[in-house]
Amino acid sequence: MKLTDVIAELVEERGLDKHTLSAIVCEGMLAAYERKYPELKLQVQEDTSTGELAVLVHKTVVSSVEDEGSQISLKKARNIDANVSLDDTLWVPFEGKVGRIEILKARQVIASKIKNIEALAVYNEFKSKQGQIVIGTIHKCERNGVSVKISDVLAFLPNSFSIPGEKCIVGYSIKALLKEVLQEPQGDYQLILDRTSPEFLYNLFVLEIPEVFEKLVEVKKIVRSPGYKAKVAVFSHDRNIDPVGTCVGIGGSRIKPILKELAGEKIDVFPWSDSLETLVKNALKPAVVDRVELVENKTAKVFLDEDQRSFAIGKGGQNIALASQLTGVSIQLVRESHMQKNGSDAEDNEMLKTNEYEEEL
Repeated sequence: MKLTDVIAELVEERGLDKHTLSAIVCEGMLAAYERKYPELKLQVQEDTSTGELAVLVHKTVVSSVEDEGSQISLKKARNIDANVSLDDTLWVPFEGKVGRIEILKARQVIASKIKNIEALAVYNEFKSKQGQIVIGTIHKCERNGVSVKISDVLAFLPNSFSIPGEKCIVGYSIKALLKEVLQEPQGDYQLILDRTSPEFLYNLFVLEIPEVFEKLVEVKKIVRSPGYKAKVAVFSHDRNIDPVGTCVGIGGSRIKPILKELAGEKIDVFPWSDSLETLVKNALKPAVVDRVELVENKTAKVFLDEDQRSFAIGKGGQNIALASQLTGVSIQLVRESHMQKNGSDAEDNEMLKTNEYEEEL
């Protein structure tokens, strides 16, 4: 069996180290021989002079051979090594053959070993990139998600981590968060991607906005309803830097590439505040809020005009739900009349809670 031909083919196909592959093929063939000759002590190695596999059997030197499989006569042994004596042991070329079943066993062992080496190489290459954005090309559209090619490695973007409404177009470039690097492949994939998490959006801000990358502007918190809207609270430790303007850019120049990457998902960027009342007010953007009253820090009563109520609620109640998620409080919208603004108490004051919107809309 010409080992060099097998190795050359695998090196070209897999791009693995020649010496490593040589050891793997020898190990696989040893498994095949051991399957057929379990009672013998065997060894398989590369004959570097011929490029073929050399199969050897371990034998004991005896005066009279009783077991051809494990013994060799002194006369025959000295034809191999003139210095051997009785009871010595040596490796002797093995003449036995293996059949189709044993060769299938060898192929299984070789394939498994190569797969393990490739998996370890992928893990070592990508583990340090976990939690960062990677760029790939859409390779295949599958029922459960999208296959993405990153360099020469296939990654998987599940439907559950894909932005709703996104189209899968083979050959298109795509950015995604490297969510997980598996030690062993699950099916065909070892890299799991994500485009729906707040972490993905945060990394887009880091990628597109130098001040965020340099930590001059801090992204305090992000919440998302993928495909609909995201809310991003930002803060600057430098009073000379406007965090919102820095992130949006002149004419939206900085936020537009991020919006494009999110397939039309809207982004509300607003200033962070340590005052919970102010944070709730900011988080309800684009609604204009008159005032906010906290009740035991668990509920925020938000007073606003009737014409601002639909903005505060948002489509399907998602705007108020996101604001509640970001601030960590239950938000109640209070419809404020003209008399209430002037200090009068109205009996018909209407108060609606965050979860009531979700039920109604």
